[in-house]
Amino acid sequence: MKKIFINISLILSLVLLFSSCKKQLTDLYYNPERSTTTNLSGFFTAMLNSDRVRPAYWNQRTFLAPHPAVYSQAASFANGSEAYRQIDGYIGNYWSDFYYPAGNGSGPLGVYRAMEVTYATLPAAEQANQEVYMQAAKIFLYDQASKMVDLFGDIPFSEAGSLEATNAIKDPKFDDAKALYTTLIKGLDDAATYFANAKLSATVAPAFNKADILLTGNLDKWRRYANSIRLRLLMRTSFVDEATARTTVLNMLSNSTNFPLVDGNNVGSYTPATTDILLQPLTTNTNSLRSAITEINTYFAPDYALNKLMLPANDPRIPLVYDKFGQTVNNVFVPNKNFRAMPVTYTSNQQDTAFTKYSILDSATFINNIKVPGILITASEVNFLKAEAFERWGTTANAQTAYNAALAQSVSFYYYLHSIGGGKLSAPLATDVNTFVNASTSAYTGTSEEKLAKIWNQKWLNFGFLQSDQAWSEYRRTKYPKLTVVPQTLVGFELPPNRLTYPSVESANNSNYNSVRSKDTRTNKVFWDVK
Repeated sequence: MKKIFINISLILSLVLLFSSCKKQLTDLYYNPERSTTTNLSGFFTAMLNSDRVRPAYWNQRTFLAPHPAVYSQAASFANGSEAYRQIDGYIGNYWSDFYYPAGNGSGPLGVYRAMEVTYATLPAAEQANQEVYMQAAKIFLYDQASKMVDLFGDIPFSEAGSLEATNAIKDPKFDDAKALYTTLIKGLDDAATYFANAKLSATVAPAFNKADILLTGNLDKWRRYANSIRLRLLMRTSFVDEATARTTVLNMLSNSTNFPLVDGNNVGSYTPATTDILLQPLTTNTNSLRSAITEINTYFAPDYALNKLMLPANDPRIPLVYDKFGQTVNNVFVPNKNFRAMPVTYTSNQQDTAFTKYSILDSATFINNIKVPGILITASEVNFLKAEAFERWGTTANAQTAYNAALAQSVSFYYYLHSIGGGKLSAPLATDVNTFVNASTSAYTGTSEEKLAKIWNQKWLNFGFLQSDQAWSEYRRTKYPKLTVVPQTLVGFELPPNRLTYPSVESANNSNYNSVRSKDTRTNKVFWDVK
């Protein structure tokens, strides 16, 4: 954790170096030596410009694909003895990228601490003008911090990156995960309240619009982003503190004027590019997902997703998400006749010899697509959250309305990915989507528990491998889908973990690690994992 102690001058130099390497961002950064005002805009852009949010090679290849995607079966993986063993160096990279901006992430916590110090030096009137940067940065930081808690449990937060504030080097304590979640939920509410009433000055507005490479200065979307992440966190805690979650969530859902969400106005045929919270790739980007998902065989269709959920429902997303693949016979490629996934029970030898008989990820939608955005939250996820809340605490009619919207929106979202990747398929017909939503095995029927199972299954499916960290969190929270978990042979790593253990870069450098050492096991659970 000593790497967290980065002073402002170093962070600023990293911001400038980063911007010089990204020509598209050059004109988004102001010269930080001109005034303190421009520091905040530069820091803010640097924080948002994260390859831990975008589906960049390093994040997909070294973190998502071999860890949460495997543990949640959101992607295919090789059934080898070490399938469930976390790779310490890669986990250490991910951990460090949250705290300081020198790797593949933007170091949101380190940058935010620098912003706090800069902001504190401003006169009161200028602080009021510049507060928009701090509130927006807080939303982004709290979103990323919640993912760290979901992965590890207790993390250093309140004292992390505090060198500039205290002028003293001190190993930061590990904040209690549940208490930190409470802080994040409260902070998101405060930020949403700020954006509900924010009015930017004539000088700040264009600067903020320019610096905001996530939402282009759209204050309403920042408000919706904050409310939607808050809804996610409240539902994630709903089995450990149901009373608080129920009261707060129902208040939000019954008052959409005060708590607008990223819900696409509950319309299935919505426009993801303008509605969802997506971090678009730089216009200079030429890299696709090909290397990240083919180097370790994560491009095959997952068994449960395709065989158990999508095929029985004649899901219109199937041809958008998958390709039938095929075999080469006498130097001629022969496509497979049907979509189907390899059984998750196949051994690695069986996988190696039979893979050509099974479906793979679609090339236009995923493998060769250089325009896949980083996904922070979508309308489909929000409506699945609403559906769960209504089914548990409200009316099943309202739950069905939200669920149906979420299903249709998921179809729209995957068609959006297919189309921006140059895919040639037409959008699924409205009649086909309607049949899928209302008259398939995915339709909202059955007992309340069966309906909840459908909500959780479909939300997991919607996350897919691009959001496998969220898929793993929801799988642990809800215990759905009912996956077939194949035990491996490596002693101590026979089954997937309940959480990630702290990387050695942290345990070896932070003296406060002793306070969490006893809890640092792969069988220990994050506080919300109680079902």
